[in-house]
Amino acid sequence: MPHLKDNFRDSHVCIIGLGYVGLTLATVMAGSGFHVTGIEIRPDVLELLRVGKPHFFEPGLEGRLKKAIHDRRMEFFSEIPVGCRATVFIITVGTPLGIDGRSRMDPILVTARQVAKVLKQGDVVILRSTVKLGTTRHFVLPTLQETGMAFDLAFCPERTLEGKALVELRQLPQIVGGLNLASTIRASQIFQFITPTVVRVSDVETAEMVKLIDNANRDIMFAYANEVARGCDALGISAVEVIQAGKLGYSRTNLPMPGPVGGPCLEKDPYILAEGLQELGISPEITLVARHINERQPIEVAAYLSEQTRGLAGFPDEPVISLMGLAFKGQPVTDDLRGTMAKPVLAALKSEFPNGQFRGYDAMVARDEIAKFGLNPCASIEEAMAGAHLVVILNNHPDFLAMPVEVLSGTLAKPGLIYDFWNIFSADELSLADGVGYVALGSHGRGILPGKHIRG
Repeated sequence: MPHLKDNFRDSHVCIIGLGYVGLTLATVMAGSGFHVTGIEIRPDVLELLRVGKPHFFEPGLEGRLKKAIHDRRMEFFSEIPVGCRATVFIITVGTPLGIDGRSRMDPILVTARQVAKVLKQGDVVILRSTVKLGTTRHFVLPTLQETGMAFDLAFCPERTLEGKALVELRQLPQIVGGLNLASTIRASQIFQFITPTVVRVSDVETAEMVKLIDNANRDIMFAYANEVARGCDALGISAVEVIQAGKLGYSRTNLPMPGPVGGPCLEKDPYILAEGLQELGISPEITLVARHINERQPIEVAAYLSEQTRGLAGFPDEPVISLMGLAFKGQPVTDDLRGTMAKPVLAALKSEFPNGQFRGYDAMVARDEIAKFGLNPCASIEEAMAGAHLVVILNNHPDFLAMPVEVLSGTLAKPGLIYDFWNIFSADELSLADGVGYVALGSHGRGILPGKHIRG
């Protein structure tokens, strides 16, 4: 990609919201030659950023952040400073759901009003936050128009994978939809300095829709894999075998493995999509059913574990239960707890095992964050497994793939059970300590309880 020159019209950008989306974008843009003014309202986060410390883990981010600060290409403020030289304002604030399950508009509206206060003639505003359909045209546009300034407006969705953001920002095509052709072309020119491919779409609504459809589609695919797992459990066969055999050399079947589905996007974006379509009189039935399938999985698994352990002689009324892998995913590695399925799994297990003693372990998550879950933090896999009656593997972090599960099984309490949401191991190939069993999601019928095979 070309490295922009200081005489480029839009060499100064202001990025409002330095969460995961905003900070990774800001760092990459600074590395491409832009001067970046970063806005973050959280004082603790702002304090870290000013000394070059990201407030989340992302491979390579800290080094690039420090370099951008050293090169004087990035500075941080709690609000847009008076006299800000930026001609580009990129909105990357979070867009959570409210307690009513509907998208909250206030973060976007508050930010749009802040931009309006400093908007200059000829500036460009780009939305990158995930929003309800129509937000750019019907909420942001009127707010900016109140200034009386002429400006460009576009939507460019964030599409990176956590753990690969710095790479994917340089490689993935950027979708750009503008309020008009001039806005689209201008925003496209800006993003062409960080990625070789920019895909221009017809309007802001199309760009908004692309983001929501991308994530809803992933949620649907994962939900179908989980539905396959439920069917295989009922039949007593292995979902892993069904899926792997079915797609081997057969490109028309490309089903992912079953497992917990959460994260900061998939837990909410299907609802944001559904809300926007429902306002147009469309009920997105497949989208909502898929989300409900993924959300009920913790309850079904906890009920299954309760049923199975009740049949184990000697399984205590006050079992030690260890949850391993609390971040919302294990690969690529992350410490992100937003939308993690560990929370609903823990709630479901507490309902089924009200007297349980709960522990937590995650290689990436700080001990104090684990404690906030209501879990006793463990410093290692070994500590998490030692003396546990029930071990639940919640994500596929590489440490779990590499752990000597057969050796560690000898440290569990007896009877003990390992439940694996990710099919990291195969029960048929394991030689566990006496009194210890192993069961994986979608392969209940192939699992082994202490002293007996399980029937699905």
